[in-house]
Amino acid sequence: MSVWPAWEVQEGEGAASTAWFNVRLAFTDGARVDALAVVAEGHLSIEDVRAQPALSLDDLALFADWIEGPLFEACGLGPAEEDEPAGSRRARPAWPRGTEGRRLIAQEYRAAQDEGVDPVLAVMCATGHSRRKSLRMIAQARDAGYLTPRHARR
Repeated sequence: MSVWPAWEVQEGEGAASTAWFNVRLAFTDGARVDALAVVAEGHLSIEDVRAQPALSLDDLALFADWIEGPLFEACGLGPAEEDEPAGSRRARPAWPRGTEGRRLIAQEYRAAQDEGVDPVLAVMCATGHSRRKSLRMIAQARDAGYLTPRHARR
């Protein structure tokens, strides 16, 4: 993920400033998400998001979780204040391992297919893993019988 300043407005001497930042989250397969974030009066908000391929609302919520920490650091705000104990926030959502994880991967994959969105991207967003790791996890779910075989064997 990369974050760089776009512009800043100073509203008088000693007054609080408002700053905008460009945010880009790029994946190795060419998929990317670009956002415009604004910091005003110590608060951070997202003004614009563009994604290729498009994000679902669930994916958009995950996007916010992924960029929150690095974006707060880049904007000079420090970590977001939460009720969680220090160190309990993970960069990616916790994902179960083993049989339960493979079953959930298959569930995410099939739900994305039913909604007509990219199932690999859906698994990437759900797990927080790279495309390569997500493809590996999908293959493991197939091998475990949770998904149909990819190609019919002759």
